[in-house]
Amino acid sequence: MKTPAPGRTHSIVLVLLSLAVLQTTKAQKVQNDIDIYSLTVDSKVSSRFAHTVITSRVVNRADAMQEATFQVELPKKAFITNFSMVIDGVTYPGNIKEKAAAQEQYSAAVARGESAGLVRATGRKTEQFQVSVSVAPAAKVTFELVYEELLARHLGAYELLLKVRPQQLVKHLQMDIHIFEPQGISFLETESTFMTNKLAEALTTSQNKTKAHIRFKPTLSQQQKSPEKQDTVLDGNFIVRYDVDRTVSGGSIQIENGYFVHYFAPDSLSTIPKNVIFVIDKSGSMMGRKIKQTREALIKILSDLSPHDQFNLISFNAEATKWKPLLVPASTENVNEAKSYATGIQAQGGTNINDAMLMAVQLLEKANREELLPAGSVTLIILLTDGDPTAGETNPSKIQKNVRKAINGQHSLFCLGFGFDVSYSFLEKMALENGGLARRIYEDSDSALQLQDFYQQVANPLMTSVAFEYPSNAVESVTQDAFRVFFKGSELVVAGKLRDQSPDVLSAQVWGQLHKENVTFVMEFRVAEQEEMFRSPKYIFHSFMERLWAYLTIQQLLEQMVSALDAEKQALEAHALNLSLSYSFVTPLTSMVITKPGQEQSQVAEKPVEDENRGRRLHPGGTLKVLKSPARFGLPGRLPASPPPFFRTTSRLVLPEMTSRATTTAPPFAPVQAPSVILPLPGQSVDRLCVDLRRPQELVNLLSDPDQGVEVTGHYETVKARFSWIEVTFENPQLQVHASPEHVVMTRNRRSSAYKWKETLYSVMPGLKVTMDKAGLLLLSRPDRVTIGLLFWDGPGKGLRLLLQDTDRFSSHVNGTLGQFYQDVLWGPLDTADDSKRTLKVQGRDYSATRELKLDYQEGPPGKEISCWSVEL
Repeated sequence: MKTPAPGRTHSIVLVLLSLAVLQTTKAQKVQNDIDIYSLTVDSKVSSRFAHTVITSRVVNRADAMQEATFQVELPKKAFITNFSMVIDGVTYPGNIKEKAAAQEQYSAAVARGESAGLVRATGRKTEQFQVSVSVAPAAKVTFELVYEELLARHLGAYELLLKVRPQQLVKHLQMDIHIFEPQGISFLETESTFMTNKLAEALTTSQNKTKAHIRFKPTLSQQQKSPEKQDTVLDGNFIVRYDVDRTVSGGSIQIENGYFVHYFAPDSLSTIPKNVIFVIDKSGSMMGRKIKQTREALIKILSDLSPHDQFNLISFNAEATKWKPLLVPASTENVNEAKSYATGIQAQGGTNINDAMLMAVQLLEKANREELLPAGSVTLIILLTDGDPTAGETNPSKIQKNVRKAINGQHSLFCLGFGFDVSYSFLEKMALENGGLARRIYEDSDSALQLQDFYQQVANPLMTSVAFEYPSNAVESVTQDAFRVFFKGSELVVAGKLRDQSPDVLSAQVWGQLHKENVTFVMEFRVAEQEEMFRSPKYIFHSFMERLWAYLTIQQLLEQMVSALDAEKQALEAHALNLSLSYSFVTPLTSMVITKPGQEQSQVAEKPVEDENRGRRLHPGGTLKVLKSPARFGLPGRLPASPPPFFRTTSRLVLPEMTSRATTTAPPFAPVQAPSVILPLPGQSVDRLCVDLRRPQELVNLLSDPDQGVEVTGHYETVKARFSWIEVTFENPQLQVHASPEHVVMTRNRRSSAYKWKETLYSVMPGLKVTMDKAGLLLLSRPDRVTIGLLFWDGPGKGLRLLLQDTDRFSSHVNGTLGQFYQDVLWGPLDTADDSKRTLKVQGRDYSATRELKLDYQEGPPGKEISCWSVEL
């Protein structure tokens, strides 16, 4: 084996979630280092099918041989289709083979003590591809990787996620995302965790009815943290979310080169009532944060139940216990009682999954026999567990058999595996055998949010027993064409192959059941017109529809293999393997063999399976390979020393003139405190109102302006004198921002995302921009509207803080505890004994205002002392 000459070892790391990330393992660019002089990412999304090409060009500027490592994290649902290295004009490709054919090379590499499996699971949604190569002095290497993926609709949106982490300035850095959706793009939004105002100038978005182009091409100066430093500010996520227009039928058929795809998502249907049983593991291994987060999520989920739903709770350890003997309606009284029950769930004992599951089925069967289930309703069982069965029946195969026999195709089972101590394959098979799916819940600060997010996906069933039908004289074969339940915010997808002599018009029928009636959707599409849509080479890659059909077929065959019997499983595997090889997909059945220059042996890239990481604690987005990873970089994000003037001449609040005697200082040795809220006063460029809450109150309506479509509420803990949370709700766009000391949660279209404080954020959606800097200041700004800021202050008086900017833009209808100060306000006469005091009359109520020193928290700790009028409410 050829080994590199003595010298430093460097890594070039390209990370993809739905696109790509490139990173070196050096925190700073060193002269004569491995240098990335070009990085391009080109992603073409055609009718939800993403084809991404990442090209990285590097040069060894050292005097000795160096090793460069190319590392990629890509979605678990994505298939690598090509990889190559070009060194000194010679191309070294990766060859995709049947896994068995590559086993000899794999075993030989393992025997040499090398890490031969180049693809491995890493984070929540990703797996890692890695290859390294020795680079001679002054030599250049070009790495190119291609992968493909069908974007799934999740709570009303498709999502591309791009991580940008070059860790050095790149002379030519360009990312292009082309989206083409014949149905029409209904909304498009971007989000970034590294974007600065300077970098935002390098981001351009163009869009018409069916196409969008997003380009990010920063110059060297835009990438720099500062003119004096060579460090890059590019370090974080770039996300694109979008959805498409829907017709009344909710369906769209698109045709290209003899293949078609049928998308079906009728969002206008009414929600079908559901009967749901939550089966909650309370064994000893759930003790601590797991059970606390489970209780938190369950309480929130119970609040989201519809009054038309029925539900029950089963908690289990070595024994299973049901909350009520029967399913009960989701009335306010029952939901509140269930919340109290959930609050008292404690973790201890063993894990009897078998008895708990059979008890859940028995509850549903009893209700069905007694005709207590509403006609046309949907029955769901949601199981949450964090470990293997240890009590009662402990044989996984027998439990699966018992559950399958009991459910008998009548109910849908969804299994949630908490952490890595549970056998995911056991849960996955049990769920797929019973018309549901499995999901892993990762142990992290947002575990409760993960549980809530999953529930939202199944909270609104719209159709059941959905079947697609196409004329046999037009269609040769199709992918899965029957589905048990269609949920709001998702999408059913069927792809197929047309016959050589198919008719000019392709018709389709979709059958299904609504709450109280059957429904049939009928649609027709002219083949020639559909094919004409996909003739633009800028947005389309060759035979993309055929590859989409092959991709979807393989994914469904792999899923069917999980619950198939041996004979059927072999046939499914043979079919999936044949397609994988024919279309050059790296799947669990194939391997990519990479022969590096100067080496007789080859390295093998294989797609991992979920349970390979069992028992390991993976940090989200982390990696199993130990690298000398640099510290993450970002923009410090400090605010200007003096706030901008937020005033206009038409203010409604006028302050009396201050005298020099009005300024007082805090008592000796008493720390100056940060107020609960700082309010800029209309018409005043300097003076501000510092407000502290002192009266016993919990839920506080801080401000509401119906004309601006915004409401701010908070939960104030009087004993601790701080907010436990603050929530901002916008009507248009519909967005809720929930801030707690732990994190910020943004919810849009029932889809929630959590962000840690001081995690840089830059999100642009129609009519709203959301930014957060490294100081932890979150700003919510809209054109010609009031800007609302949130901050977790960790200086004196630690806690959540609220800021308001552009307050002259409040309407005359603003109200609330803070909003009242933007109505007509009158100042009383001077206090004859102490002219640092004034009386403030607001809406007929008198408040005492005192001139005091307070800490301005807007610039982050340690804060800046300011003199302001202090009011206690």
